Amino acid sequence: MKCAFFALFLAASLSGCATSWVVDSDVKSFSSLAAVPPGATYRFERLPSQQADAARQESLEAMAATALEKAGLRRDDAKPQYSAQIGARVTVGLSPWADPWLFDGPWGAGYGYHGYARRWYGGGWYGGPGFIPPAANPWYEREVSIVLRDIGSNRVVYETRARNDGPYNVSSTILPVMFQAALQGFPNPPQGERRVNIELSTAKK
Repeated sequence: MKCAFFALFLAASLSGCATSWVVDSDVKSFSSLAAVPPGATYRFERLPSQQADAARQESLEAMAATALEKAGLRRDDAKPQYSAQIGARVTVGLSPWADPWLFDGPWGAGYGYHGYARRWYGGGWYGGPGFIPPAANPWYEREVSIVLRDIGSNRVVYETRARNDGPYNVSSTILPVMFQAALQGFPNPPQGERRVNIELSTAKK
């Protein structure tokens, strides 16, 4: 994911426009459902910690609701067959593709280690001497989860998680796609972890 994503990010930055980009998620699902009846209904269930931040949870539930609807589940708080407990996590760390030191000398910005810097000159990276302060090269790691319970038995019938990471600080765009990826194959997903790629169109800058 990282190589293709970073290459696309550079290409879009240099060209000033892009027609599409791919959100790739690593998904793992567990199901005890053989089939879901047409028009199956659900309601959202919140943990106490989620109830404490209602605005955030409502936003996440709106994202998940679109994916659940595409999977054939209809929200009905009055007569649900399933309860859906969702979660999302976003953490920020240092990009694995950037050196941990930033150089901003007379020839432009670059990256390097203690006296050696890589600088971008429009056509590629070039090495050279440099003494450089710490860099801020964020890398975003995201995970979403959905747990479905049969309300009659209170038994978990479907559990799925999706993970994604990349340089883009656009979680409001990526998280809905990750919920969609997490439900790919519902209610009979492939076994084991799998890569799910979903392409999004983008507007010209």
